Amino acid sequence: MLTEKAKEILKGVETKMGDTVSFLEEDLKTYRVGKANPSILNNVTVNYYGTDTPVSQVASVSVPDARTITIQPWERSLISAIEKAIMAANLGFTPQNNGEIIRCPIPPLTEERRKDLIKKAKAAGESAKVAVRNVRREGVEALKKAQKAGEFSEDVQKEGEDEIQKVTDAKVKAIDVLVSAKEKEILTV
Repeated sequence: MLTEKAKEILKGVETKMGDTVSFLEEDLKTYRVGKANPSILNNVTVNYYGTDTPVSQVASVSVPDARTITIQPWERSLISAIEKAIMAANLGFTPQNNGEIIRCPIPPLTEERRKDLIKKAKAAGESAKVAVRNVRREGVEALKKAQKAGEFSEDVQKEGEDEIQKVTDAKVKAIDVLVSAKEKEILTV
């Protein structure tokens, strides 16, 4: 039976691992996979009164069809700054403006670009797995430290380590599922 201290350590480990998986999920959403998706612009920032601000906070971003993203800045003066920021982000498309709205036609992905995106997704997945394993190591060390301090028995420590391993396995599996789903999405023409 886990003690309160062991449960506290386990809860901290679960939270950190969950955050890692959530971060990976958000990161994978920013990959351009041939369909228009407003989250492609999540990492694009524009200088707004001296502060780097995400495009979504200075403009209305919408997807009128599967191949176009439109950006309606709340201030006309931002049109050229947003356009430059999109070009600098090197997202693989060229924005066009008509003085009021910026249109971003999303071209279909080339085979080479698909392979690059898959490599990038797999690398992000590996980084997430490393982060999860580091959290596991920290959790196990915390359990050993607490056991040495006499906060609970060795049996509780072993049980806690088993629980941490179960959580680690589940999070690694979740990462694999996310990466393979993104890979499938990238390969879908």
